[in-house]
Amino acid sequence: MKILITHDIPDRGVNLLKSKGYEVVVGNAFNKQELIAELKKDRFDAVLCDLNDKVDAEVFEAAGKQCRIFANYAVGFDNVDVKAAAERGVMITNTPGVLTDTVAEHTFALLLAIAHRIAESDRFTRAGRYHGWEPMLLLGTDVSKKTLGIVGLGRIGSRVAHHAVRGFDMRVLYYDVKRNEEFEREFETSMGVRLPSGDFPNEENRTSIDPIEFSGDIDDVFRKADFVSIHVPLLPATRHLVDARRLSLMKKTAYLINTSRGPIVDEAALVQALRNKTIRGAALDVYEHEPALTPGLAELDNVILTPHTASATEETRQAMSELASRNIIDALEGRVPPNLVKIER
Repeated sequence: MKILITHDIPDRGVNLLKSKGYEVVVGNAFNKQELIAELKKDRFDAVLCDLNDKVDAEVFEAAGKQCRIFANYAVGFDNVDVKAAAERGVMITNTPGVLTDTVAEHTFALLLAIAHRIAESDRFTRAGRYHGWEPMLLLGTDVSKKTLGIVGLGRIGSRVAHHAVRGFDMRVLYYDVKRNEEFEREFETSMGVRLPSGDFPNEENRTSIDPIEFSGDIDDVFRKADFVSIHVPLLPATRHLVDARRLSLMKKTAYLINTSRGPIVDEAALVQALRNKTIRGAALDVYEHEPALTPGLAELDNVILTPHTASATEETRQAMSELASRNIIDALEGRVPPNLVKIER
């Protein structure tokens, strides 16, 4: 068996494939045509690809009928044409679960950093502008006892909600296509806590509120939250989910955090909202035209930008490497991979 890994990945998964006696070829494809060229050099039984690889019908055609699986080194798989895969009987897998905690940590790191103006303060200090303590210098925003709006309460969104309530006494108001009542019950039972309504403006008419509440109206989340964190997959229905209209619904003191997928946010509209102080700030790990940034975004002080590194810890990237490789091994040994993406024909 011969495996193509399209880019360098941490060695745990590579060594696992080699231990099975497979021949492993590490490519260096930076675009679709280069990937097709790599596939045409030899016959591969499996491909371990990542988000940089645009995998469509042409790529599957180049891979040939003997190629049984494309194992995506990511939890998302919007870079893969899953319908084209289904038509050719090619399995598609992803790497969910292993990066949940890491991405949730990065999300909260961005939230804290933008609220407390950490990156801006770092630039200020390095530039030699710090001349002593001042009462009005670089004033930020408290996070504790604020309302966090979460759009998408899946694995990562749920973990962010946990950190918010348990660590910072925040109220979480979330929207999803389906209410997660089990999570709400488990969270309230494990925490044994309700929050005093006096801590939250416009809620004084209630003696106490649940730490986590569902809203069936996504616009309600944007209106009420002090921070809005995005955790939905990229689908036709979620592209530009955060547009100029929804940004205009947010409080002028609110912040947007996105560690999901870039095109979920209309980046041009976000630049305008940040310039015009429609919202106070944003923190992004993903971009609409990745790796390019929308003009004007990098020049703004009220935004923090990280280079799609929310899952970038040694532990997590090694775990992703192993999981992607185990998906390949199961497929080649005739078993159903544990993280097979369900494809509707």
